[in-house]
Amino acid sequence: MLVLLGIGFLAGLITAISPCVLPVLPLILAGGATSSTRRRPLAIIAGLVTTFTLSVLLASRLLRALGLPQDALRTLAIVLLFVMAATLIFAPLARLAERPFLFLTRRSGNDLGGGFLLGASLGFVFVPCGGPVLAAISAVAANEKIGARAVGVTLAYALGAAVPMLLIAYGGRGISARLRAGASRIRPAMGLVIAATAFALVFNVDQHFTTALPGYTDALQKHVERTSSARRELGKLTGAGEGLVANDSLATDYGAAPPFRGIDAWINSKPLTTQQLRGKVVLVDFWTYSCINCLRTLPHLKAWYARYHKDGLVIVGVHTPEFAFEHSLSNVRGATKRLGVEYPVALDNSYGTWNAYANQYWPAEYLIDRRGHVRHVHFGEGQYEESENAIRTLLGETAVPMTRVADTTPRDLISPESYLGYARLDRFVGTRIHNDQPWRYSLPPSLPQNALAYGGTWTVGQERATAGPDAKLRFHFHANDVYLVLAGHGSVRVLVDGRELKRVRVDGDRLYTLVDSPRLLDAILELRFTPGISAYAFTFG
Repeated sequence: MLVLLGIGFLAGLITAISPCVLPVLPLILAGGATSSTRRRPLAIIAGLVTTFTLSVLLASRLLRALGLPQDALRTLAIVLLFVMAATLIFAPLARLAERPFLFLTRRSGNDLGGGFLLGASLGFVFVPCGGPVLAAISAVAANEKIGARAVGVTLAYALGAAVPMLLIAYGGRGISARLRAGASRIRPAMGLVIAATAFALVFNVDQHFTTALPGYTDALQKHVERTSSARRELGKLTGAGEGLVANDSLATDYGAAPPFRGIDAWINSKPLTTQQLRGKVVLVDFWTYSCINCLRTLPHLKAWYARYHKDGLVIVGVHTPEFAFEHSLSNVRGATKRLGVEYPVALDNSYGTWNAYANQYWPAEYLIDRRGHVRHVHFGEGQYEESENAIRTLLGETAVPMTRVADTTPRDLISPESYLGYARLDRFVGTRIHNDQPWRYSLPPSLPQNALAYGGTWTVGQERATAGPDAKLRFHFHANDVYLVLAGHGSVRVLVDGRELKRVRVDGDRLYTLVDSPRLLDAILELRFTPGISAYAFTFG
């Protein structure tokens, strides 16, 4: 439980410095700047933590029980922001609003109620970048399995996000304290800031702003929320297991794709089934319309659909909501039209399809071949060229030019994807490759960065290399994480700079995690294989 709480807190902390938090920062800054007590920033953040926690865990169920629209709380919060802005801009209106509460002025901390109300409003409009932690919480809430663990990790996430925001609120108060001579002008100015931000929320300007910025915290999120230990803990929380392992090659056949389950409504299409889609290449994309990472992926999905739909590609956008307002069919339909999404969109409000895939991510892509088998899995942004190549291969379409959409995914300076078959072998050092026959290779005395070499007996084929007696492989990598697609049965000893890290049991065709480091490494990876294991491609993170 402590590990899960730690992961939740760190995930919230990362969220609070991500592009997704930028739309609410002016409101927090303005709230701190109009403070008449040092404790008002604490009240603002307490209100935000309280309502954000409630909105994630209970809002959808509560609104449904009351027969209210799923976006009612968000609408109310925006109205309250406009009211607060008006009281700051127009002094007579402020006095009128304060009259019922004059009896409180004899007590200390009379400014705290307004601060808490502002923070409570922000909790209903705060839309963080959804990662595996928030996904797991939302899945638990959707399935109405809320227990102590779910409440604890939600609070830990909210508190993590609150820490940087609290510093910003105190920063706003510090600025206003230095400008006491202009205090009469600060309140109207901050009122205009709040009003402008509320307008931006009404017209979704905040989404356009944040999607224009790169996801500069993606690498941090990956090393906190997407580690093997995090997947394991979040799998326990949801009860759905760890889900499929991402694999950007087509070497793995994950078996028959799960059916579309529990779909509330379809947009741009009549209801579809996986059986009806046999014979097509299907890309199932888990998304939600306020997820910034999903929105940055959309241009690529739309380009693929436009280019390859006539050749047999079907994209199904499974819209699985994070927040109550994303359950609204009218909201999703409006967002789909506004964003120019023309392919089928399925509303997965009860997380039926999400759970069928044991999914944990927004966005997540599952590529299904014409037989109905999942062949390619990718989580998050990036690696669009690899995904498009997988689509083209399954379609058997290579004559049509590839799409050209700018990839805005931030990229760490890490080792590139590296293939082990001779058809795409690159940066190889050592004995000349002898195609499709057993050969004994010698390891060189040194390797430049991103280079690889074989040692011992290998049969290097077009797409893979199969280990023989005393088979070794070295790679000079620069990354935190190292993954390798392996097939067969046996084991692989993993050494980093000569020290044995672990022994990986190979029990099927899939992607295996060889190195999972909290820090960036520049090191020599050596792998020692039992005979018969095949290796396809390295990827890094």
